Amino acid sequence: MSDNDFNDYNDEDRPSRRYGNRSDDRRSSGGGRGGDRDRDRDRDRGGRGRPRRGGRRRREDYFDANQTTPNYKDVDTLRRFMTERAKIRPRRQTGLTSKNQRKLAREIKRARHLALLPFTDEQSRG
Repeated sequence: MSDNDFNDYNDEDRPSRRYGNRSDDRRSSGGGRGGDRDRDRDRDRGGRGRPRRGGRRRREDYFDANQTTPNYKDVDTLRRFMTERAKIRPRRQTGLTSKNQRKLAREIKRARHLALLPFTDEQSRG
């Protein structure tokens, strides 16, 4: 090979030597793993690289707003904090304080033992 052969090699044809920078590499199909294109696509679609949404308001604590505490006899109120499959909803869904969430879980379990609330949904019983 002569020195002229190296000069014929264009900068546009040369793949980028920087790690992860595939924007200059026109020959890549983009179908492989990794690379900035895949990361940007995942971010746009809400994948792992998605930034957290800011400015979300915390839900108001139901029991603090009504100046009450969870009670096992108040079945209608307890049902609000359960799923259709009779599971206790997590705190991020209920919006309760951690103290009231623990009280709620205790009262739901009491109501279950007294057969005021179901342990499971109706479909899985049969």
